[in-house]
Amino acid sequence: MNCISWNCRGLGNALQVQELSDVVKAKGPNLIFLLETKKKSAYLEKVRCRLKFDNLFVVPRRHLSGGHALLWKNELDLHIRTFSSHHIDAVVNPRIDDAWQFTGFCGAQETVNLEDSWSVLRYLSTQTDLPWVCIGDFNEITRLEEKLGGAIRPKKQMQEFRDYLEFCGFKDLGFTGLPLTWSNRRYEGPLVWVCLGRAVASADWLIKFPSVRLHHLTGFSSDHKPIWLCSNDVHSRFYSP
Repeated sequence: MNCISWNCRGLGNALQVQELSDVVKAKGPNLIFLLETKKKSAYLEKVRCRLKFDNLFVVPRRHLSGGHALLWKNELDLHIRTFSSHHIDAVVNPRIDDAWQFTGFCGAQETVNLEDSWSVLRYLSTQTDLPWVCIGDFNEITRLEEKLGGAIRPKKQMQEFRDYLEFCGFKDLGFTGLPLTWSNRRYEGPLVWVCLGRAVASADWLIKFPSVRLHHLTGFSSDHKPIWLCSNDVHSRFYSP
């Protein structure tokens, strides 16, 4: 297992594309989930070629916002099942007993719409009994320690998020690295840091991939940090201090 997920908040300048290329070169993923690309398919196809990936699936942007992309190499037998403005859902190894489910997820940015995006996960959980992993930007936290600065998150809001994760049978994979993945980058006014990127998985997926861990990476061209989901053997091969 070797996957990069990054909310790039617009993949429209050379610095961002170069940073993505550097991360891919350093970590060697065979699966990439990009959120909020804000770019058309033709542009993302050029990015795919630059990264030397074999396959690309794009959820189109709406006007000048949104848009997600999933890239994968041929070594993965991956088939897209469903998609929306909040997710891309796929099955890996669908024709054999070794099949498992991958979902790249993007929670709604507006608090009032969060429940609608989480209901996507609730629906997906009723459609499969495969081992399941979900990675991306959930735009919510499960506890107060996952936020530094700014207004205190309402307890009810965090509890609702935890309830949805529990309904789906998800366990949080935890992480290594700096604890918070998003910053408002304020030079004036209160600085806010939040852990918005995460990976969660079902119990049977964790049994299937017992050594997989989530790593928070450094990043500079987006207010979100890339996150890296990989097994211990992959991490040992590609880790650089």
